[in-house]
Amino acid sequence: MIRSWGRGLDVLFANASVAAFVPLEQVTEEHFDTLFGINVRGTLFTVQKALPLLNDGASVILNGSTNADVGAEAFGAYAATKAATRSFARTWANELKGRGIRVNTITPGPTDIPGLSGLAPDSEQAAGLKQHLTAQVPLGRLGRPEEIAAAATFLASEQSSFITGSSLYVDGGLNQI
Repeated sequence: MIRSWGRGLDVLFANASVAAFVPLEQVTEEHFDTLFGINVRGTLFTVQKALPLLNDGASVILNGSTNADVGAEAFGAYAATKAATRSFARTWANELKGRGIRVNTITPGPTDIPGLSGLAPDSEQAAGLKQHLTAQVPLGRLGRPEEIAAAATFLASEQSSFITGSSLYVDGGLNQI
């Protein structure tokens, strides 16, 4: 949805995200501050600073996670940051409705990206993590980055012009069935 080049933004995708498996008894202030600083603070101030640049009728897409909806062991702090992101989408959709700006969350499930392997301390454990996650997804595989991109493209397009405050799950059915 490009209206005019050089005259503001029609789409903003706030993709602030960092994660780590840390059980409750091992969460440190530094871990908490890092996750909330990047995932929550980074998202809030990215969108806030972009507001003057957003054209009326723009689409803002926030990067969420299916982990906001489940109690995955050792992922509590990360999940809380993504729950905050989801809350931002609902609130900002309401706050920006006067300008016709739509705000939605894209909610990917386990996706085959380098960051997923990076959650494990070594390649053997990374393979085990991927195998474990694949077994949980009803479609029997991890998502592909291009599938997440296609969903984001939809939310950025006029085809989603009647969608705001929503969360689009791209999770192979993980949190749906």
